[in-house]
Amino acid sequence: MKLLEALNVLFLRFVARGFIISCGPLCVQGMQTPAMSENESASEEDWLALRPQEPSPSQCCGSGCKPCIYDVYDKELAQWERAKAMQDKSLLMGKKEQSNNSELNPDTFTAFSVSSVEQLTEDTYQYKFELPGNSSLRLSLGQHIVLRGVVNGLEVQRAYTPISPRNAEGYFEVLIKCYEAGLMSQYIKTWKRGDVVFWRGPFGGFPYQPNKDLARYWNIRIFYVLSQETSLEKLPWSYQENTYTGRLNEDLMKTIVNSCRRKPFVLICGSSAFNEDMSRYLKAAGIEEDSCFVF
Repeated sequence: MKLLEALNVLFLRFVARGFIISCGPLCVQGMQTPAMSENESASEEDWLALRPQEPSPSQCCGSGCKPCIYDVYDKELAQWERAKAMQDKSLLMGKKEQSNNSELNPDTFTAFSVSSVEQLTEDTYQYKFELPGNSSLRLSLGQHIVLRGVVNGLEVQRAYTPISPRNAEGYFEVLIKCYEAGLMSQYIKTWKRGDVVFWRGPFGGFPYQPNKDLARYWNIRIFYVLSQETSLEKLPWSYQENTYTGRLNEDLMKTIVNSCRRKPFVLICGSSAFNEDMSRYLKAAGIEEDSCFVF
């Protein structure tokens, strides 16, 4: 009898916590297990199907977009939790993951049709996308847009900067270098005229005003040019004594900064890892955040 009472207590405690323990053929009289009706179960499954899916690391382009895809996810998750708590699915009506109205939006992906594909080099392509009527993207200097693609069931996102004129009407163009092992490159290489792809944006922007902010930098001097040359022997003799080989590092950045006659304004553009490294090197060289800009 004591064993039965002990099992009863154990059973009730776990039921209270949402668990059910089966004790073999033992039958406890007078106990009722809470059960979920078919309607409640179906309703719970419906809500779970509507729950926003957390982005994977590959879906973040790493370009500092605002809002980032994780910001969008947090916003949609909070909206879903509020709607579920109130059992009101109409609160989710404003949630959109993509649009077909051909207007760029930083929160949702918009469909654009590929109007032409031009191969410029062995691995570089220029793509033109249609815009409705005489509309224009009108991006500001330094702004980029984010592309979404799916490769082998994995969603990938990357940032690109259109190369078409700011006032181009009815189209925009993007220049893309495809890499053999690149996930997004595998998707991009399949594009052909008439295909529909999804973009989101714009993001970023360089705070530049003509003849104002950068007027004191009119006399631009070139210190270093990055090249794929691996040996000084392949360079003209006049360049060899002034050529540096190797990776950009903290010591080199300090040398460049110290050679400037006045405090420089630094523009950084590259991969996430490159941008982080350069920002750290510049800080070590005495360059504050207000004297550099990361695209």
